[in-house]
Amino acid sequence: MNLPWLAPGDAFPDPSRAWDAAQPAPGLLAAGGALDVDSLRRAYSQGIFPWFSEGQPILWWSTDPRMVLQPQDFRLHRSLRKTLARLRTLPGFELRFDSDFEAVIRACAGSERPGQNGTWIVPQMVRAYLAFHAAGHAHSVETWLHGELVGGLYCVAIGQAVFGESMFTRVPDASKVALAGLVAFCRHHGVRQVDCQQNTRHLASLGAQEMPRRQFLSEVARAVRKPALDWRFDPVYWDELLQPPHAA
Repeated sequence: MNLPWLAPGDAFPDPSRAWDAAQPAPGLLAAGGALDVDSLRRAYSQGIFPWFSEGQPILWWSTDPRMVLQPQDFRLHRSLRKTLARLRTLPGFELRFDSDFEAVIRACAGSERPGQNGTWIVPQMVRAYLAFHAAGHAHSVETWLHGELVGGLYCVAIGQAVFGESMFTRVPDASKVALAGLVAFCRHHGVRQVDCQQNTRHLASLGAQEMPRRQFLSEVARAVRKPALDWRFDPVYWDELLQPPHAA
């Protein structure tokens, strides 16, 4: 199957045209185009995301199935529950949103994932998401301890559609605390799913599950029409996790 090549500003192909399991790169939809704010916003609104390595053209993906974390299914394991309960009362602990997005994405770019050589967050991607953040569509969730950024993640949000991107940690559990904070925020605001893109054992251990692309795209179409979320974290949101109906 030929891969569509996009010029900047071109419309994206229908996600159903992405390569299937019989192709060399399942989920690959198109190449080329641009990483400007408008292109990224159109892509995410259709459940499409960019992912490529240094030396490659821009590659656009829409995987099937899609790995999704529904906030109500988040597994707050006992050890993380204890960590959160302790940190919540620690004077030097803060969970912040968008305090230093650039530091977060650059830290994520410097972190290698298990099984990967190098990072997919190449300089071109860093520049693109810094602009996307400035436009109000990309956000950082940050774990701070005694005035130091020790972990975090960044995500994309359009309306009430939230798409997780990458995380990093400098001390044990700091990235998990950031994810827990994002989940608490999403629970409070009624966000129904957080896109995790691809299946990993770690994500599955936290409650994420695969979802057929058609169902995922239907939910994205609904969520992007919702009013934009107020990206501020109130410590009271921790009650969404620390007083839940269930825990693992």
